Amino acid sequence: MPVVKSSYRAPFYFFNGHIQTIIPGLFREVSGVMYQRERITTPDGDFLDLDWSESKSKNQKLVILSHGLEGDASRPYIKGMVKEMNLAGFDTLAWNFRSCSGEPNKLLQSYHMGATDDLELVVQYALQTNQYQDLYLIGFSMGGNITLNYLGQRPEQVPTQVKKAAVFSVPCHINSASRKMAQLENRIYMQRFLKSLRHKLAAKESLMPATMTLENYHHLRTFPEFDDRYTAPIHGFKDAHEYYTKCSSKQYLSNISIPTLLVNAQNDPFLSPECFPVVEAEANPFLYLEMPKDGGHVGFVENYRQNQYYSERRAVEFFTKNLV
Repeated sequence: MPVVKSSYRAPFYFFNGHIQTIIPGLFREVSGVMYQRERITTPDGDFLDLDWSESKSKNQKLVILSHGLEGDASRPYIKGMVKEMNLAGFDTLAWNFRSCSGEPNKLLQSYHMGATDDLELVVQYALQTNQYQDLYLIGFSMGGNITLNYLGQRPEQVPTQVKKAAVFSVPCHINSASRKMAQLENRIYMQRFLKSLRHKLAAKESLMPATMTLENYHHLRTFPEFDDRYTAPIHGFKDAHEYYTKCSSKQYLSNISIPTLLVNAQNDPFLSPECFPVVEAEANPFLYLEMPKDGGHVGFVENYRQNQYYSERRAVEFFTKNLV
């Protein structure tokens, strides 16, 4: 499909991409979401924690949500989407990546940009344990990249119950996005990510001292440096470059065969120009690319005081109406 024209503009007082990213991420609060947590075992002996939230409707529709890097099901962008989907009549399942639910996972391996096996397990589990007729997928940032990989790598294996998907702020070309994140203007974000990742690695080091070390961790400044040392070797990649190349979802967009909405803001401080796949969207009738001028990274504020967010309204509309 041609690129979808966007009507979204941020409020005037959210006047740049950094403010649109930071304020919702740090200060937004979402009330009224009550999760029921369930733990399932993975085939390799690890576990995943699933947070369910049922709507009052009994229409047998489920939305599965995938969070971003170092996020979890309690993040406001996840809870806000859960709340709006529940109000629209959808049950929701917000799954936590390995090590992201408040407890270290059992294995040295955790999660990464291309870890579609866990999403596939969650989808199959939801179908096997509940009588859902229609499934919908939502992903944010890293979770969006995983979702697009899941839909595009083996489209013939995606269950027919999966009807639509919507993803937001997706670094679908990881190599260039990692270079964008290394820029000076993004140092504050990198420091926060590296601090959070270090905390989790320290927990692993105490549990598995023979498998890794945090010596000289303070020398790491960028994602390529971190991923060269940890993510790539832990998860079977030669180096960060191979990891980024194999796990970037942009190369699989042409294979997606269900209606999928990709919303990437033009002022997203995390995204490089390569993360706006215009050519791929124009060539695939199932891929709808929306590139609003505003939004930041997983921001999309419409009315901050009234807790209204464009990403939530847009996803509900895309799933419930015949609109692009």
